[in-house]
Amino acid sequence: MRKIIVSTYATLNGVIENPQDWSFDYFDAEAAKFASDQLFAADALLLGRETYEGFAQAWPSRSDAFSDRINGMNKYVVSTTLTEPLPWGPATLISQNIVEEIARLKQQPGQNILIYGTGRLAYTLLQHDLLDEHRLWVIPVIWDGGRRIFEGMDTTKLELVEAKTLPSGTVILSHKLASKT
Repeated sequence: MRKIIVSTYATLNGVIENPQDWSFDYFDAEAAKFASDQLFAADALLLGRETYEGFAQAWPSRSDAFSDRINGMNKYVVSTTLTEPLPWGPATLISQNIVEEIARLKQQPGQNILIYGTGRLAYTLLQHDLLDEHRLWVIPVIWDGGRRIFEGMDTTKLELVEAKTLPSGTVILSHKLASKT
């Protein structure tokens, strides 16, 4: 069974919105290696509409090993408003029976399925026990304003899988859902 892994950048005060405005100063060689290893361990992206539209504007014009991987990956886009995929790589829309369709994707052979950002899609997966791991990149900066991680989320217990401190001071906290006993 494939794993669904969420990777999210957050400030010390929990802001996740617009990481391009506050995270780049902390992206060192070790962060690049972690991000690359994470991406190359996946063969599909699972994206909400907002992330998909933003990525579709940013990534196609880039060309290096990382960008080429993202651009060529299968993309599964969860949206009830899009009627067809944007012209960016192979993409499949999931607009109905979202939980069932994602559960079916997990059952298919392949590598990990990667989600960037923690929005409504990640919340839905957490609520339905479909999220296998959440990697929170805590960037050592305090940012005023913006959406915060897990706003409006019900109490959900997690277990720490790994904590990795990068030379920049960024800490990557990997969690899974806590065992239900």
